[in-house]
Amino acid sequence: MKSSLERQPNRWKLVLINNAIYIVMALLILLIVIFEPRFVSVNVFRNILVQSSVRLILAFGVAGIIVLQGTDLSLGRTVGMAAVISASLLQQPDYLARFFPNLPILPLIVPMLVAMIVCAIFSAINGLVHAIYKVHPFIVTMGSQVVIYGVLSIYFASQPHGAQPIGSLDARYSKFVNGSTFYVPHLVFYAVVVTILMWFLWNKTKFGRNMYAVGGNSEAAHVSGVNVISTIFWVYVLGGLLYGFGGFLEAARIGSATNSTGFGYELDAIAACVVGGISFSGGVGKISGAVVGVLLFTVITYGMIFLGLDVFYQYIIKGVIIVAAVAFDTQKYLKKI
Repeated sequence: MKSSLERQPNRWKLVLINNAIYIVMALLILLIVIFEPRFVSVNVFRNILVQSSVRLILAFGVAGIIVLQGTDLSLGRTVGMAAVISASLLQQPDYLARFFPNLPILPLIVPMLVAMIVCAIFSAINGLVHAIYKVHPFIVTMGSQVVIYGVLSIYFASQPHGAQPIGSLDARYSKFVNGSTFYVPHLVFYAVVVTILMWFLWNKTKFGRNMYAVGGNSEAAHVSGVNVISTIFWVYVLGGLLYGFGGFLEAARIGSATNSTGFGYELDAIAACVVGGISFSGGVGKISGAVVGVLLFTVITYGMIFLGLDVFYQYIIKGVIIVAAVAFDTQKYLKKI
């Protein structure tokens, strides 16, 4: 029988393993503050919240798939598709180079729903191929990523005036996304609403319970009466809907859209989820973890930009954080078995 003193080192080692990525990121934030004290300000905090908003919505989409022991490499291109669709349907009526010259003025909800439905269809196909044919999500979404980019590029290049950034967006659209009410940015409000809905869905519904059950052990879930194929399908559909909504917001946030919009977004979303404790081992993760992961990752990214760090170094640091997060997550999982 080990004494409390003998168990103490192992306890501290376990604490370090479980929180190592947070400690590393806290040190990075501390370094940013030391080198650039102006980073600690209300305006910077507000900008971080705005930049985190769309990323958080996208992270929720892929988080459910990670809980199922999967991943989604098509996220970025799917977001780009939603952005291009939304922008093409919501340009200013008097803009001479409109994507659809004779298109009447549409209610904002119509392009938003079109973008979300199109994205949900592609994500549903990913889910069905994975669930029915047992193809690994990495392979499925890697293939669909290429397909979506091809479809998106064909659509983008079909403009009457040739392939060019889709800008001059409808003022209603820009205000809906980039406006503020009582100094609260609309983007932050939308992110909060989606966060509440996702928390309820994950924690208070049969869908959420089934998702965790399938992610933890799909065979045991099946024996318990859970429809595994249906659960996987709807998790992917939900992801597609969130990508579509995120892409709709992103086009207006940026002010334009091209077939390159969304490139690399999947890396940030997946990294944020893993940093927030949503494990690739399956069946583990919380909405609060995704929120923390996105905020931490955005602070690091924004801090590097604030310091004027070259974009190539930013890629290196992001890559290291992703690998480290997965490595520490694996260590936590191994300690439990």
